[in-house]
Amino acid sequence: MREDLEGETGPTTPDRIADAVESTDTDELLRIIDGFCQAREWDELLNLRHRCAEALTRGRQLWGVDEHIRYRLALEAPGSWAGPVIDEGPTQFTLGSLAETASSTKTWAELEPHIHLETARRTVAAERAVRGEMMPEGTDLELPRHLQHWEPSYPAPVFRSDRVDAPTPDLAEPKPIETAAAEIVDDPGGTAALESLVHPWITESNGVVSAVCVDGDGPSAVAALGAPQIEVAPLDGPTALAWMAWAASTGGAHGRRPGLAAGRAAAWFVVSELSDLDWPADPDQVGAGLERLRWWRWSAGGSETGWTIQIAADDPESGLAWALGAQDAL
Repeated sequence: MREDLEGETGPTTPDRIADAVESTDTDELLRIIDGFCQAREWDELLNLRHRCAEALTRGRQLWGVDEHIRYRLALEAPGSWAGPVIDEGPTQFTLGSLAETASSTKTWAELEPHIHLETARRTVAAERAVRGEMMPEGTDLELPRHLQHWEPSYPAPVFRSDRVDAPTPDLAEPKPIETAAAEIVDDPGGTAALESLVHPWITESNGVVSAVCVDGDGPSAVAALGAPQIEVAPLDGPTALAWMAWAASTGGAHGRRPGLAAGRAAAWFVVSELSDLDWPADPDQVGAGLERLRWWRWSAGGSETGWTIQIAADDPESGLAWALGAQDAL
């Protein structure tokens, strides 16, 4: 144990660690963890995790500290340290899955030799692919192993020690429009696909969602949702795809974050459903469907706070249109 490692409150000595563990002083333990990470003392961080695990057997409630150490190893440590904590399986209370967390700071080549659990390998590969990395030929993924020419550059979240910054795509400001609600059409596949974009917002948080299909265009589908005032702006297909992927990658205010790769897959699924394609769909067909559909961003004219997605699409060939409105807040 290095006794000269400086933390926020002075040197990290064995006595300081023992006192923090025995008193279950989470704040002090987090300061110690910060010091080890800043100094890149991964051996000492792992030793601290072992101390916490031993204390857990004696009734000390330090499971949250243990998960935070796993998170920091996935985020900040080299692949040889991050891979094993990913292989341990899911966490409950970290800011994202450890596979996505590690993929946000390390390449496939840095992580691949150190991950052995097949599901973890697939998730890491998918997370690297959605970030623009070309996966090796033969990589077993649900979607293509590289971004398609018609896909956007998906805004990737930035994981930090205490938060996740998940930027949304740039969007044009909607403008007021007058339109009448069109006749509602029963299309459970399309509306369910749209609602699935925000499933964690609804099942694990405080979110509300509504989706509808009509015989009409995008603005008339929005009117069918019952918004008292409608503002719309057209979206190009790649921006619509990025927007849907962002919504599907987050957990809303309190839900579990599915991850950017899961968001990409959910956005592809929506395009497939609205284009009446079988799943899994051919990538070229998904691209053609994305281009054929017309996309809209809409607003009800009020302030949009928290987690919000308000999107509409219409198909000039079938004459059908869909609208989704979802919001979650702390």
